[in-house]
Amino acid sequence: MVAVGYTLMCEQTGPRELVDHGQRAEGAGFDFEVISDHYYPWLDSQGHSPYAWSVLGAVAHTTSRVDLMSFVTCPIRRYHPAVVAQKAATLGLMSQGRFTLGVGAGENLNEHVVGAWPHVQQRHDMLEEALQIMRSLLDGETVTYSGEYYDVPEAYLWDRPAGGVPIAVAASGPSSSALAAEYGDGLIAADPDARVVDLFDQAGGEGKPRFGQVPVCWGPDEGECRKRVVDQWRWAPPDWKVKAELPGPDSFASASQFVREEDLVRIVPCGPDVEQHVEAFNRYVDAGFTHVALVQVGGESQPEFLDWAERELVPRLRG
Repeated sequence: MVAVGYTLMCEQTGPRELVDHGQRAEGAGFDFEVISDHYYPWLDSQGHSPYAWSVLGAVAHTTSRVDLMSFVTCPIRRYHPAVVAQKAATLGLMSQGRFTLGVGAGENLNEHVVGAWPHVQQRHDMLEEALQIMRSLLDGETVTYSGEYYDVPEAYLWDRPAGGVPIAVAASGPSSSALAAEYGDGLIAADPDARVVDLFDQAGGEGKPRFGQVPVCWGPDEGECRKRVVDQWRWAPPDWKVKAELPGPDSFASASQFVREEDLVRIVPCGPDVEQHVEAFNRYVDAGFTHVALVQVGGESQPEFLDWAERELVPRLRG
């Protein structure tokens, strides 16, 4: 059975509310929870961006069953990979083994706050070095590392789960899928693309978990849901190669100003009809994903969404 997840979307909700939503999502029957790790929201209208790792610690402490995951953390600029490994090990202990470290090559939006944004090939090379460092530390090794981008004179994680922490790696093409298969315990992909799953399997990832995320906008009034999606989710359709380079919310506002409502509702189901939300979820199932996290568009709508999901959506997704 495909695991049903819930997204703690930091770009649209404050930290205390996120912790409340994490607790409520566990009670609503979700199997796992993922959290975005941003410094900026995509758009000003989303209005939030708290520190994801503080929220994760609180959610780990106030839940007992759901698995938790960063979705995703970039360990190449804003965070040094040795520090990411320490954070992940601590979360692994606080959650009693429920945490998966999800990582990717990041976006300029969040990483430029500490310096210049590297070009794409450099970013991928940096991610590989970061994965080597984090993998070794989480496996309990004392690490001494000297690479092209990172130096670790000596590091050891004194507090970590005995079994380590699983790592899932975001991928979108052949090279990133190969990297995910080599260093990761799972795959993360943004779209319901069976091609990426196949590339991951062919590179040695067969049998490992595949994590996806599907946006939905539930509400009793479809028209209001459509307006909300245009206001807060119009950043999504541009190609990822474009999104990775834009430096701030103003840039995303400019890049998405001509995105049409009819284009958005093709990728984000809107309104009260449970069947269209199930259909969107099943696109990932059909593409071969084993874990699919729902993200409800609109921070203020989360409590009502979670009540509805418990009554109607989660039972339907479990068939």
